[in-house]
Amino acid sequence: MDVAATFLELGAVLFTLGMLGHCATVVGISPIPFYLLGGLAFGHGGLLPLGASEEFIEVGAEIGVVLLLLTLGLEYTAQELLDGLRRQASTGALDLTLNAVPGVGAALLLGWGPLAALVLGGVTAVSSSGIIAKVLTDLGRVGNRETPVVLSILVLEDLAMAVYLPILTALLAQQTLARGSLTLLVALCALVCVLVLALRFGRQVSRLVHNPNTDPNSEILLLRLLGLALLVAGAAQQVQVSAAVGAFLVGIAVSGPVAEGARQVLSPLRDLFAAVFFVFFGLQTEPSEIPPVLLAASLLAVAGVVTKVLTGWWAARRAGIGTMGRYRAGAALVARGEFSIVIAGLAVAAGVEPQLGPFAACYVLIMAILGPVAARVVEPLIRRVIGRSREKAATSQPGG
Repeated sequence: MDVAATFLELGAVLFTLGMLGHCATVVGISPIPFYLLGGLAFGHGGLLPLGASEEFIEVGAEIGVVLLLLTLGLEYTAQELLDGLRRQASTGALDLTLNAVPGVGAALLLGWGPLAALVLGGVTAVSSSGIIAKVLTDLGRVGNRETPVVLSILVLEDLAMAVYLPILTALLAQQTLARGSLTLLVALCALVCVLVLALRFGRQVSRLVHNPNTDPNSEILLLRLLGLALLVAGAAQQVQVSAAVGAFLVGIAVSGPVAEGARQVLSPLRDLFAAVFFVFFGLQTEPSEIPPVLLAASLLAVAGVVTKVLTGWWAARRAGIGTMGRYRAGAALVARGEFSIVIAGLAVAAGVEPQLGPFAACYVLIMAILGPVAARVVEPLIRRVIGRSREKAATSQPGG
């Protein structure tokens, strides 16, 4: 390996990502579409193809997936997951069904087969927790009445992914029915065990990772938690369960002040490797493959906006929230991002369908841009529509 060439390429990639992230901040949208575009530019057929550092970036991308799912698990305690499941089970079922159907239908219409349909259904079903959390914070809506409804839906999607990913991994590995069933059983048992462990012994598990009294240094917390996540992710991969699921379960098992401290020390590292992950997905996509799928991906994006708005509107209505809050909840759920790319990345690595990678990249690019925009414009747009309707009603009355 040419170390000098690797350093030069890697340095150029990271610096460029920093510039792209700055551009995203200025524009006011998520940097995810910019990172994907960067990957397209650095990939085969792009403007500046990489060679020496591609293997290093691939390893970094795998770590990025682990960190994304680990920090996502840290956002919830086991009790919050169970409470959310009890309160919003019907909403979660509607959300996943309504938003998976367009992806499944698109794959079948394109003639990609049932396995690709399962993959694309997962890509379209799950909103981006990272993008949505950032948008809600930026717009000052964390304290809004509809926000707990949005977060409950995201929690249920995360729970569904803990079941969906092992099934998908088993199918992509072309396992036998018996082997695939065993893989799913292992994953479900692991999920149940972690939830029980976190509910009954959460404090002890957290103290195993970090004890503030004896280990005041955050460096120790970072090393222990990251090491544990990688160990569990590797063990999960050995038994054909997704490494992402393993990392997610580690995050759930850690709670309280330790989880809060872990989020703080992991955030910069997660952002770095997550950016590398999005770039790597872009690297695997030929830019010339994007135009043929652009129209179909755009139509699917339109369907994805409609189904997420309907989901949020219905869930907020059930919670007794007013009309404006219902539309805000629906618009907040539009964005797709990290989970969609994780799902598509598994399928691309397994060689399911050549066009699936470009299609998913194009779809996520569109939805990662539309999501923050929809959240910002929905309120003034609805107010304008309501205002015009009232004016029209007033002028149509006798003597108006």
